[in-house]
Amino acid sequence: MIDWTDLQHFLVLAREGTLSAAAKSLDVDHVTVARRVAALEASISLKLVDRRPRSYVLTEDGRRIAGLGKPMEEIAFSIERTAQAAKAGIDGEISISAPPSLANLLIAPRLIRLRQQHPGIMIKLIGEKRAASLSRREADLALRLSRPLQPGLIARKIGHFEFGLYAAPAYLKATPPHAFTFIAYDAGMDEAPQQQWLKEIAGPRDIVLRTNDLENQAAAARVGVGLAALPRFLGDRDTRLERYDSGRKPAGREVWLVLHRDLRRAPAVRAVASFLETCLQE
Repeated sequence: MIDWTDLQHFLVLAREGTLSAAAKSLDVDHVTVARRVAALEASISLKLVDRRPRSYVLTEDGRRIAGLGKPMEEIAFSIERTAQAAKAGIDGEISISAPPSLANLLIAPRLIRLRQQHPGIMIKLIGEKRAASLSRREADLALRLSRPLQPGLIARKIGHFEFGLYAAPAYLKATPPHAFTFIAYDAGMDEAPQQQWLKEIAGPRDIVLRTNDLENQAAAARVGVGLAALPRFLGDRDTRLERYDSGRKPAGREVWLVLHRDLRRAPAVRAVASFLETCLQE
């Protein structure tokens, strides 16, 4: 009999491509992934990966086993979701994936309310820029800034926020508009509405800093590096920043609450979903 845990580690390695990425996805160390893959190879007497100095590469047999194992993995996740949905109590661990700014500023400060209302629920809050897979149970609930199109997911728009241009008050006082410099995301975010809005306002003026971390942008703006496009729920409450009116209609983003269809009736998931709606409405 094949050990499912060994096969699961191999399938995640095949999907993620590297030991480190597989280990992160499984929340284990890379030595565990390597050991599990080796155990699977021993149990079926097949070499599934070529072990190279800096990478693992699937063999032909490895690619074939990965293809055959994928439906098994999907069935296992489906069983897990069904089991969770069948639990009657409002308790257990619920994982939330959200953009770091939403996780840090809108969700985490309000978690005490959820604890008071549902003390049996334990929260795993994952602030990340990537979209966690709800089908693979990387999260039970997610907040996303665009509506997902993957099958099996339920999405509901629960909020909207605008961006503003922010800089240190002393910078705005000392710098004429023609000499403004700007702080932007890196090129990977060029399609984002807030990035396009910032670049239109900047025009020929210099973008002197690019960083995909919103807190880095805010920190640079606070010390006078330039103007940054920040969510108003972040910038307006920061006394070290002042909002600059560019005269243009502000960019905005929608916030979507997303969960897997299999979990829509799970009491604990529904309770946390209601809590997240409240966070965004406020």
